[in-house]
Amino acid sequence: MTTNHNLYDVLSQRFPANGNQPFIVHPTGGQLSYSQMEHCSAQLANYLCGLGLSTGDRVAVQVKKSSEALMVYLACLRAGFIYLPLNTGYTEAELKYFFSDANPSLVIADPAEQSYCQPLAQQQSALFETLDAMGGGSLFERSASSSPYFDNVISGADDLAAILYTSGTTGRPKGAMLSHGNLAANALMLHDYWGWNQDDVLLHALPIFHVHGLFVACHCVLAAGASMIFMPSFNVEDVITQLPKATVMMGVPTFYTRLLATGDFSAGQCSAMRLFISGSAPLLATTHQAFEQRTGHRILERYGMSETSMLISNPLQGERRAGTVGLPLPGITVRLVDADNQAVAIGDVGSIQVKGPNIFQGYWKMPEKTAQEFTEDGFFITGDQGVISADGYISIVGRTKDMVISGGYNVYPKEVELVIDAIEGVKESAVFGVADADFGEAVAVAIVADRALDSVAVITSAKEKLAAYKVPRHVYFLTELPRNNMGKVQKNSLREMFSGVTSR
Repeated sequence: MTTNHNLYDVLSQRFPANGNQPFIVHPTGGQLSYSQMEHCSAQLANYLCGLGLSTGDRVAVQVKKSSEALMVYLACLRAGFIYLPLNTGYTEAELKYFFSDANPSLVIADPAEQSYCQPLAQQQSALFETLDAMGGGSLFERSASSSPYFDNVISGADDLAAILYTSGTTGRPKGAMLSHGNLAANALMLHDYWGWNQDDVLLHALPIFHVHGLFVACHCVLAAGASMIFMPSFNVEDVITQLPKATVMMGVPTFYTRLLATGDFSAGQCSAMRLFISGSAPLLATTHQAFEQRTGHRILERYGMSETSMLISNPLQGERRAGTVGLPLPGITVRLVDADNQAVAIGDVGSIQVKGPNIFQGYWKMPEKTAQEFTEDGFFITGDQGVISADGYISIVGRTKDMVISGGYNVYPKEVELVIDAIEGVKESAVFGVADADFGEAVAVAIVADRALDSVAVITSAKEKLAAYKVPRHVYFLTELPRNNMGKVQKNSLREMFSGVTSR
């Protein structure tokens, strides 16, 4: 008998025997049971297959968060299509690149974005469907008459399930190819390591277009046959209202700083909670400590990437050490090396390299780039720098690629710099991160101009080309950028120079 490594098939074996158990609970009322989820995703899978899509075709999706949007993802898994989630903040210019690079067979977008998404899809000879946050749009209207039963496609462990685009240091976004086997390995491992069970209720306030909200949060729920309160976004008052009904919450550090900033937030709302998890950006030790003082709960911080899902985590049982991302997860090998690829001593800074069944298959249509990111013995070079303690706890101390993580979103400086440099009057620019109490880091840019410019004009121009989270919040004008003897811009000097300085 052929083993089916299809991720949906793997997860569905863990669904509750009682199909009436809630899978999604809507905070405003109503729910979607496991049986309803299976039938809905089957209808969508049948409809998409009826459009003529074949196994391995890409389906690009840029829609607001909804239970229906999640059903589209599950349908793609079941039918063997490659799911391509796109940030709802991406601009027309950004989407044009993604569509031309991925060459999707189908594009699904919010009806409000149809005016520019549909022409972009047509340029790639892709089919086009709409889906809105209320479950309306052409996709669900047309799939309603499809059969609610579907035989999941047989997938190999290395067959692609999704492509996640992560902005590149060269300015060209890279599509990280994740297989059914990659995602299944991470889901099952996190299920065990974080102690998930069928009685858990996840408070889900994350977006579902990246690893954290889609692959970590939703996969953990599915692997446990658990339930989740599916919130459209993070709203601090709504989260506080729903917390007493939940047992687990996943968030970015910004979620926790905003909860702490609210006087109404106390241990009382957390009485049913067993676990708070933080990731996607560094959690300040002060936030970790303040949260424990307020609630009695120690946040579990972990570390992962688009290319790998989760790699390192503080333990469920044992010390959750503030300022660290914890210990390598089971089945994952982590090493810290110097410039010569030799292991560094305890307490010394080293480049973080990883190996495990969760590591991605490479970058879409970039074999040379893929080869550069792996060592000869098969370790993926994360680009992050860390320190390991004598008892194995790892702390992230820097990013060799100068990536900025703002509100949990990755911002690669070169992509922003290309947009800023194209503004008339800009001679050169350097993008870097500065500390921000709310977002962890804020995007900042230092500009050398050959004529008078103002920060408002720069920001306005950037907004036309970049998603909002990539747009600089701080603009500084200099006569020259700091460089070393080799002429390389010293972004660490810029970070030090403008730490705590108001933009000008």
